[in-house]
This record gives sequence, C-alpha cells and structure tokens, in this order.
Amino acid sequence: MSIRPWRDIQRRQSRQIMVGNVAVGGGAPVTVQTMTNTPTEDARATIDQIRRCEDAGADIIRVSCPDEASTAALKQIVRAAKVPIVADIHFHYKRALEAADAGAACLRINPGNIGSAERVAEVVRAAKANGCSMRIGVNAGSLEKDLLEKYGEPCPEALVESALDHIKLLQDHDFHEYKVAVKASDVFLAVSAYMGLAEAVDCPLHLGITEAGGLIGGTVKSAIGIGNLLWAGIGDTIRVSLSAEPEEEVRVGFEILKALGIRNRGVRVVSCPSCARQGFDVIRTVQTLEERLQHIRVPLSLSVLGCVVNGPGEARETDIGLTGGGAGKHMVYLSGVTDHTVQGADMVDHIVRLVEAKAAEIEAAEAAQAQAAE
Repeated sequence: MSIRPWRDIQRRQSRQIMVGNVAVGGGAPVTVQTMTNTPTEDARATIDQIRRCEDAGADIIRVSCPDEASTAALKQIVRAAKVPIVADIHFHYKRALEAADAGAACLRINPGNIGSAERVAEVVRAAKANGCSMRIGVNAGSLEKDLLEKYGEPCPEALVESALDHIKLLQDHDFHEYKVAVKASDVFLAVSAYMGLAEAVDCPLHLGITEAGGLIGGTVKSAIGIGNLLWAGIGDTIRVSLSAEPEEEVRVGFEILKALGIRNRGVRVVSCPSCARQGFDVIRTVQTLEERLQHIRVPLSLSVLGCVVNGPGEARETDIGLTGGGAGKHMVYLSGVTDHTVQGADMVDHIVRLVEAKAAEIEAAEAAQAQAAE
C-alpha cells in the first residue's frame, strides 16, 4: 500500500502472452493499441500511417486483412513497422494462414466464424508455427444467432458465453496464447461483460468501447468505460475506437492511463478552464503547448493557470508551472518553486524550451543510472 492508498489500483492477476516482443498481461504495463484505416494493400500509405501512430506512442497496431491483396502487402508492412502488427481477420480462414506466414505478431479472429473445426485447427497450427498469439474479439453487434435467440438481445451473459465458447475452440487445440475482448458500443453492457469475463478466465483482457463515436463523444464514452474497468484493476491492453485519425486514438488512450496514474508518457498538462481573471489566453495557450510538446516522450508535468487563485498551488505539484500575472508579466515555477517571470509575448516559446530542457535532463539522468547499473 502506498502513502496515498486512495490512489492505489489492484490489478487483476492474469497470465502473460507475447504479442511479438510486447508482453501483455501478467503484470506487464498496460499497452495502447490502434488500428489503421488505410487500404492495407496500399503498403506505402499504411506504413506512413503506422509511423504516425508509432510517433504518438502506439505499442501495438492492427491492420485489417479482408482479401489476398491485403495479406500480400502485410509482409512489407510488418518489416517496416517498429511495433508488433496484428492482422484483423473475419470469416476467411485462409487470410489468417497468409497473415501468420507474412509475419503478423497476432491474429484477431473469432474462431467460431472462420468455419469448421478443421479450419480452426489449421489456423492454430499456422499460429504456433509462426509464433503468433491470437485475440478473440467478441462484439455485441455480431453475436451468434443461437445466443441472440437464447438471451433475446445482446447482454453481458451472452457476450461472456460467446467468449468462453471461442476460448474452448482454441483450448481444444492446446492453444493458450490468446487475449480476449468483449466489446459493445453501450458502456454499461461492455463494462458489465468485461467484469463477468474477468471473473471467469485468467487470460489477458483487451479493453475497448467499440463504435464509440467521434473524437469528443467517443473519448468521453471510452474514458468512462475503459477508465471504469482500469480503475477496478481490469485490463491489460486498450484500444480507444474513434471516428478520428488513429494517432488520436493513441493519444486518448495514453491520457486515460495518465489520468489513472497507470502509465505516463509525455507531458501531463494541468490547466484551468479560464475566466475573467486570466492574465493570458489560457485556452489558446494550452492548445498551442499541447501541439508543440507532442514530441516529448519523457513523463513530466506542466501546470498552466490563468491567475494566482489556484496557480501557485497547482505549480507546487508539477515539474514546470505557469501562472498568469498582471501587465503581461507571468510567473514561472520550476519543481514547484517560484523561479522567474516571463513576458506574454515570449511565454509559449519559453515554456517549450523549459519542457524540452527538463525532458533532456531526465533522459540524461536515466541513461547515467542505467549505465551505472551495468
């Protein structure tokens, strides 16, 4: 227990699998995933999008493989990617075989919709031969007909039963390198299904609220659903599903993890909503700073507040702080301590330089510590 037990999250114990060189479950850091939306057969466009997602911090990236042209391009895509690639497969078991041979680190399938038991066995053999893991993806929008007839509608029990049925198909072939998702666009349904599944299995769980919506609405739904589960200790990898560019999914995913203190990457900004007391345009300043600091990967904190009501207090808790003052002159705090002032015209460039310098300082200290430990 920490000195602040009200912040502690007790993670569900799960066994660990590998997605390429990335560990999922078993106490490994919660990973952030996204999915490309370019035509996969256009390898150049797909690789360019993957690169943007990698720069945003994606740990794992999924690409859809609906046809032979997609799996034909997959080998080039996998070679170019710096992170493990998951092949998204539906219905056509041969695409799974081709994807495994092309170097996919993981196959996203529903074992029940790729055909006969022999076809499932073929996919398992290909996965084993190529060192692939699998992700069983159950979705409320595509539940099996017999389960809909049994339960009358998509419900938590139906999603869990579907997942268990798919798991059994893999276990019957002595395959255990899998993670599972039970997604729904309804937050209540998804959260309840994941909670039920978490009690029933020991495999890693892939969290997501599917078809969550656009950037704002989808972010809110995902933060409520995924955040609720993570707070309860459930979840080993996450994908925020947005009708937005995939790199935005990555950024939102990390913001959810940062808000819960589960995993930190880049600059955590503490800022006020602004009011008539503000000494500078807080909203535009924060927007600009967030854009210009996207390249920072080292975890550090920055407070940006428009006036002295809460500014000094928040600055005491952050690495770098900025509080609005009068006559265009604003106070800068370093490591929680009042340090100097800055004029409004120079403010953004000045804060960017301070953040970059602090990040470099942290990186150098970590490198020196690592070298000393060798």
